[in-house]
Amino acid sequence: MALPSPNLDDRHFQQFVDDAKRYIQRRAPEWTDHNVSDPGVTLIEAVAHMADQIVYRLNRVPDKNYLAFLDLLGITLLPPSAARTDVTFWLSAPQELTVTLPPHTEVATARTETEESTVFATETALDVVPCELVRLGAQQHDGPLADRTADLLEGKDVDCFGSPPRPGDVLAFGLSAAVPSCAVLLRLDSRVDGVGVDPRQPPLVWEAWTGSGWRECEVDGDGTGGLNRPGEIVLHVPAGHQTSRLGAHEAAWIRCRVLEPRPGQPFYSVSPTVRSAEAATIGGTTGAVHAELITDEVLGESAGVPGQRFELSRTPVVDGTPPLVLESSAGDGWDTWEVVDHFAASGPDDRHVRLDSATGEVAFGPAVRLPDGGLRQYGAVPPKGALLRARSYRTGGGHAGNVARGALCVLRSSIPYVARVTNREAARGGVDAETLDEARRRAPITLRAQDRAVTPRDYEELARRAAPEAARLRCLPVDEAGVGAVRVLVVPQAVPDSGGRLRFEHLVPEDDLLARITRYLDDRRPIGVRLAVGPPFYQGVTVVATLHAFAAAEAEKVRAAALAALYAHLDPLTGGADGRGWPFGRPLQAGEVFAALQRVPGVELVDEVRLHAADPLTGKRGEAVDRIDLSPAALLFSHDHKVRVLGGKQ
Repeated sequence: MALPSPNLDDRHFQQFVDDAKRYIQRRAPEWTDHNVSDPGVTLIEAVAHMADQIVYRLNRVPDKNYLAFLDLLGITLLPPSAARTDVTFWLSAPQELTVTLPPHTEVATARTETEESTVFATETALDVVPCELVRLGAQQHDGPLADRTADLLEGKDVDCFGSPPRPGDVLAFGLSAAVPSCAVLLRLDSRVDGVGVDPRQPPLVWEAWTGSGWRECEVDGDGTGGLNRPGEIVLHVPAGHQTSRLGAHEAAWIRCRVLEPRPGQPFYSVSPTVRSAEAATIGGTTGAVHAELITDEVLGESAGVPGQRFELSRTPVVDGTPPLVLESSAGDGWDTWEVVDHFAASGPDDRHVRLDSATGEVAFGPAVRLPDGGLRQYGAVPPKGALLRARSYRTGGGHAGNVARGALCVLRSSIPYVARVTNREAARGGVDAETLDEARRRAPITLRAQDRAVTPRDYEELARRAAPEAARLRCLPVDEAGVGAVRVLVVPQAVPDSGGRLRFEHLVPEDDLLARITRYLDDRRPIGVRLAVGPPFYQGVTVVATLHAFAAAEAEKVRAAALAALYAHLDPLTGGADGRGWPFGRPLQAGEVFAALQRVPGVELVDEVRLHAADPLTGKRGEAVDRIDLSPAALLFSHDHKVRVLGGKQ
């Protein structure tokens, strides 16, 4: 770490006054009135005030020099990252024509008395394509697809699967048009009720055909209980959905496939049937980013000299591909300039610029005098009088964009036939811009590492540089990851649902995040070192506790507060004693759970605490223990805590 900057003079106003009075006692003992009403004391205080200001400025000299050194090293403040999520636009009713949502459509959270709304904008256009059901087919296991469209039109009961049903059986729905990224409503009627399966977890999966094969559709409410009764199913069709030939017919196919049941999961004893079926498009999903798009901003005129600098009006600039599209006027058209990290490889004809995302400064390449007296131009220079404009860039970002699911509910752009909007998953990836203090702490590490990964701290720092949106990064030492191996653990950002509960799937980093970190570290690791980047092992834990509440406390409120305290204390992102997340590899003991629950308002006595190791995927939990040990690559994950409150007001 950096050496602390010395305080060159730590005296303050009152100390200057006291020192002056003591000096007066030695040099002028006849002056005995040192009260604030004395005119001489007033002069002393005036001089002490001026001395205090001089000392304050003197103590800022080391900071100024330090920042000058950072600038010489090329260390700049890291810009913020913008949160992203998928937003779903729901139509007021199925339409006969395609409804197009243009890019940069704005959606926002609800504005309150204390908080401003958080605005997101869509990144690409979305076409909500209408469709209807034109084909129905059934396929038993690996057999051919049988066309049952005629039976459906005649009102006959069509068996969905074989008799008896087997894993691999398929019921296929052919749509009139491909509906990529759209929400499709299937309305089904059936005469079969109760065929052996649990309607809450039927052994089914819905899939859509894309150019790369069958991809799973997200089911947003299954009113049929696994084709068990008449009802509606809303399917979110993945991007890439297209028409194809299945059997002898061409259509945009969606299918329902029977899965192998899990242990203990009920299975079909009789095939369900379909008597009538309808399909319609009722919405669509597209990506949105927490950033505002700025277009066609004029920066000024070029002076035709090297090293020119211009500033954008809106800062900071959010990272993008590219982060800035800069153009200069050239005759009847415009020349585009490329944003680069440095000018080391730029020639005199390369239209390159540098962008400081934090300050919004755009810099053109300098001209450097060579030892032989000549000049070398790094990067081209716009001709004198050329108009410069920022055709597009995004500003915004920050941690405020990490909103919970369902928070984006306000449609700021008026679009016909769109009734409402929502985000079905929480927004993630928003990181505030780096502060000056954070840059000062980063500087010694950057200077020591020199863009090379050797120690575990180097790997963590470089991984943070590659993915600033990651919530936590941990590099295991070589002896813990294996001989000649380095393992980097990545914990992504996750926004809890109501009650402070995190969902397990949100703690698994996306493939794009892992690939970006891997590529960045792979170019900087020593030759011969094996690199592995992935998520930690999440050890599920279930706490079963019994509490006694004070007589005046409401039992239900005490129970809710106790559950919130458990989820907060064991949170892998914000839990632990310091609030920075549960430490990697730290065991959990029942005693600290007692302490966390005892601090809950309204709790008179913590009677019993039992810890159970649990599987976050299956929910299966082990025997009650007093301590749960973790490996160095493991974190805790709260899974379905149980709290019973005795006493209090019911």
